[in-house]
Amino acid sequence: MKKLKYINHYPQAIQQQVQKLIDANKLESYLTSKYPIAHSYKNDKALFSYVQEMKNEYMKKTAPLSKAVYDGKINVIHNALGTHHFISRVQGSKLKAKNEIRVSSLFKNAPQEFLQMIVVHELAHFKEKEHNKAFYKLCEHMFQEYHQVEFDLRLYLTQIDLNGKITSWN
Repeated sequence: MKKLKYINHYPQAIQQQVQKLIDANKLESYLTSKYPIAHSYKNDKALFSYVQEMKNEYMKKTAPLSKAVYDGKINVIHNALGTHHFISRVQGSKLKAKNEIRVSSLFKNAPQEFLQMIVVHELAHFKEKEHNKAFYKLCEHMFQEYHQVEFDLRLYLTQIDLNGKITSWN
């Protein structure tokens, strides 16, 4: 069995199920049947609006969002699907903070659920800096299917490693 780097921390039984899908050449069809349509947020302006709507719905009391963009430099190999930045600057006698979210441009043509999972993850970092129980509870509050979609996103990354992008979402 080939090492499945995106799911290697999952139980062996799950890894074997995924390997069977890969061996039968059915991983892509599994993903495209479960998530048939790509999202419509194709540029930075649309992404910012989408992230801002989610932030306003679930995290009204956090600092304002200053930027949300797709970033072609984010490298999935280094375990990053998106990033969040907290930038503090001194302006006169005040300290100004800015929150930015960057999403890997790999997800410009991915299903809505994958983008939502990444955005929820990065927004959760506005309140919880560490990946702890409170962090994941907040993620589930904002997106009830968070854990299942995260797993499926890992399968998507596996499919990309095997065969390149899934063409039906372009």
